[in-house]
Amino acid sequence: MRENWTDCIREFKNYLTIERSLSENSILAYMLDVNKLREYCENQSPALMPQDVTFNHLSGFIKWLDVNNPRTQSRILSGIRSFFRYMTIEGKISENPATMLESPRAGTRLPDVLSVEEIDRIISAIDLSKPEGQRNKAIIETLYGCGLRVSELINLRLTDLHFEEEYITIIGKGNKQRLIPLNQNTIKQIEYYLQDRNRLKTIVDQNILFLNRRGKKLSRIMIYTIIRELCKLAGIRKKVSPHTFRHSFATHLVQGGADLRAVQEMLGHESILTTEVYTHIDRIYLKETIGLYHPRAKER
Repeated sequence: MRENWTDCIREFKNYLTIERSLSENSILAYMLDVNKLREYCENQSPALMPQDVTFNHLSGFIKWLDVNNPRTQSRILSGIRSFFRYMTIEGKISENPATMLESPRAGTRLPDVLSVEEIDRIISAIDLSKPEGQRNKAIIETLYGCGLRVSELINLRLTDLHFEEEYITIIGKGNKQRLIPLNQNTIKQIEYYLQDRNRLKTIVDQNILFLNRRGKKLSRIMIYTIIRELCKLAGIRKKVSPHTFRHSFATHLVQGGADLRAVQEMLGHESILTTEVYTHIDRIYLKETIGLYHPRAKER
């Protein structure tokens, strides 16, 4: 029986949720990618069902996308490959049309990082006299001190905090749990914030750590807004996001001599290859250091 796009996409979503245990954000990205393909196929004459799609159709889809950014195109194609891999595994198609689909070469893009001095400037820009001041300071210290993703930060629960043992429990991508050590400064800033949190008139999300003034969980957009405003006050002109603190956390650990496997574990990277990007950043840092301070480099 030939299934339509609606049924195939619904079943693919169930597969991603139940069998692969992906996060809501990852599943949403896959759904957006496959629905782009659906739009293209349904606009063909005659309209194409999922079982009708061939490699030539996918090549036409890539041209139709008209996406110049190699990374964006690679992400979309990754979602399409996963969809047809699922279709093949389930026996809905006999041959995978995406097998020969190649992603464009994106090159290695090193992530932006903040220096310790820039992070200190951002923290110094926080007005602790405001009701949200200590909360925002605890947020920045937690992002930088633990290397969390923004989704992990906003979902951090009181029951994830283990101050006596000095670590926090994080549920990351794919519902995988990891433990991250807490430094004393981060613990102190969270404890100060908890005093303000306990004074909120209403707490809707009882177990969520970081709350807005209405006692509800903060959104990802709110974290971005907080950081953008603090950077403006601190005179930081770099493009800074919550993820920049995660990159800075990892880079500063590698620069300090931390074992790459330990950094991989704390970041929750599935592959060590993902973590190795921070060794490239470290080499750039070392090269710049020689350029600035070695007498022979100055003479040249």
